[in-house]
Amino acid sequence: MLNGNAASQIPINDRGLMLGDGFFTTIQIREGHLQLWPEHWSRIEECCQRLRLPLPHEEGLLTRLHGMASDQSRACIKLVLTRGSGGRGYSPLGCDQPNEMIGVFPFPLHYLTWRQQGVALGICKQRLGSSPMLAGLKTLNRLEQVLLKAELDESGLDEAVVLNTAGQVIEAVTANLFWRRDCVLYTPDLSLMGVRGVMRAWVLKQVARLGYDHAVVQAPLSSLLQADEVFMTNALMEVVPVTGIDDVEYPDHAFARQLQSLLAAPSHS
Repeated sequence: MLNGNAASQIPINDRGLMLGDGFFTTIQIREGHLQLWPEHWSRIEECCQRLRLPLPHEEGLLTRLHGMASDQSRACIKLVLTRGSGGRGYSPLGCDQPNEMIGVFPFPLHYLTWRQQGVALGICKQRLGSSPMLAGLKTLNRLEQVLLKAELDESGLDEAVVLNTAGQVIEAVTANLFWRRDCVLYTPDLSLMGVRGVMRAWVLKQVARLGYDHAVVQAPLSSLLQADEVFMTNALMEVVPVTGIDDVEYPDHAFARQLQSLLAAPSHS
């Protein structure tokens, strides 16, 4: 769907295609319901504000999304907003008609297995660079993740830890990372790079109610390797226990299982 109408093509001069000038969010559909909509809407608001894009009307957007989700038992919706066409070179002047693209895609069923069995991680050789203007946002500029995923494909790994150039833990290739030591939950500081996922935001809201403290940290790999428990999150995989990183094993998945139980309840949708 393009701007509310059925479509399978976009204009060749769309700035999202030409310049990566836009952002996206991917929403899990379960029994026709959009999961974690408040967190997705917060992402949309922040991305529009920081990228200087017009904010869509929430009620109208929800009507369009629900129209595509209502007959889906398990799927995902990708919502892409671009600045549209126009401007001269990089300049956004004269771009007054953004493009909204909505598509429905199959749910990655291997995530269901990951949730139950967990997944082992490696450590990526490639490092993330600092990008404070875009840090935290799910922009259309995902070439770092494309190259990191190519590294995973070549290595045969399912997922891996990604560090920055200073050797600090930032995220996994397609997910946010959390680790627990005793009753404190840690997650990386994403103020200079990385993506602040909607499931990450949801998890941070649950920490206190489950009796834990949390800290957003700039931490070396050694901090992650010394954890009692590690898990990763994104909007589709939800909460996935990490069984090990290289030769370090994590048999304790207590906090991840508590979060999974909360997510199984209908009240979070």
